[in-house]
Amino acid sequence: MPGIVEFPKIVRDALAEYGGLFANDCQRRHLAEYLTGLFVAGRKTVLGIHDEFARTTDQSCLNRFLTAADWDAQDLNRRRLEALQKDPSTRYSDQGVIPIDNTLIDRDGMLIPDAGWYWDHAEHRHKIAQDYLFANYVCTSGKHYPLEFRLFRKGEICSALKEPFRNHTRLCCELIDWVCERQIPGDFAMDSYFTNAEILNHVHAKQDRFGQPRGYVGDLKSNRKLEWEGRVIKASDLAASIPAADRKEMRIGDRRQWYFTVTVRIPDVKHKVRVVILWRYRHDEKCCKILVTNRVTWEVGRVVRVYRHRWTGTETFHRDGKQQLGLGDCQLRDVQGQTRHIYLVMLAYSLLMGELRQGRAREWALHRLMTIGEACRAMTKEALRTTLSWAIEQVTERSQPLGHVVAQLGLT
Repeated sequence: MPGIVEFPKIVRDALAEYGGLFANDCQRRHLAEYLTGLFVAGRKTVLGIHDEFARTTDQSCLNRFLTAADWDAQDLNRRRLEALQKDPSTRYSDQGVIPIDNTLIDRDGMLIPDAGWYWDHAEHRHKIAQDYLFANYVCTSGKHYPLEFRLFRKGEICSALKEPFRNHTRLCCELIDWVCERQIPGDFAMDSYFTNAEILNHVHAKQDRFGQPRGYVGDLKSNRKLEWEGRVIKASDLAASIPAADRKEMRIGDRRQWYFTVTVRIPDVKHKVRVVILWRYRHDEKCCKILVTNRVTWEVGRVVRVYRHRWTGTETFHRDGKQQLGLGDCQLRDVQGQTRHIYLVMLAYSLLMGELRQGRAREWALHRLMTIGEACRAMTKEALRTTLSWAIEQVTERSQPLGHVVAQLGLT
């Protein structure tokens, strides 16, 4: 698009909220440029963001803003979460859900720190990527946003850096500790990769504000062993032994499923758990999902709803972050630069999430926004309107030569 001549309204509002965390006007300008680029740039690299603006400094200045400037990304993240608590639709609540999951972020080469070969289960291929674990928050309104993240490093990288190796289980426990230390309410939701005994015990050992164990709902692998009726059997064998007559109907919205639930024990898990076995149809031979929770008194509908938020809170952020906000576009060969980029993407995502599903259309957007993609496209149109208005003003009111205006917009 033609060169951007003015920051979008969301970015100007963000400067008023977060500008005090930066030491000078240059840093605040770079913050505004980077956020604007994450929203509207075609290429969300440092150079791609720099080239979107009609009047700006050298691209190396924006690079140094990420890699060398003196500002604290943790303070920025803390202020972001505090700001989200001012809006009832993004505020924490006891009925909130905290999904934790990992995602692979593609990289262009092995020279990027911590990049390596990973197997992508979604694409069924090996690729060069970085592996991040994210803790997210799903509010009762349905809005959601990331809380914090951890980067997984392979053993050989940790050895080279002379630091202890931390596997996915350890990193997941770190995120759980981070959430609990800040007394963020809600129940954890995880897929089968994270529902091992160590993590389940770790969550259960934490307490909420009522002094009760923190809750979780997770997906249970079908080959996990269960202690039921005095014997140890696989979860899949338990599901196969349930006759169709004992399966009960459950409806959530227009969707109908069949379930069986029972309280059991899992070897090495130090507390009782409740498993919920789900079938698509009553007479199916194989179940479609087995859920596990330490909330043994919950009704089945609530267990299923909490688990469904795992997808809402993780997969949608991973998708929109990569497709709309450049989560995987930063190719800096600098650890601090990569880390700051992730925090800025999280800030950009949260700013847009606050604009979605409002009671009326925002003046700058011209219509009600329902998705992150719609919000990004609306901001692109806003920037284009501003640029066109500026160009018309320069030619008609300030009598600037057309060629001069074209050159300023970088269209020559």
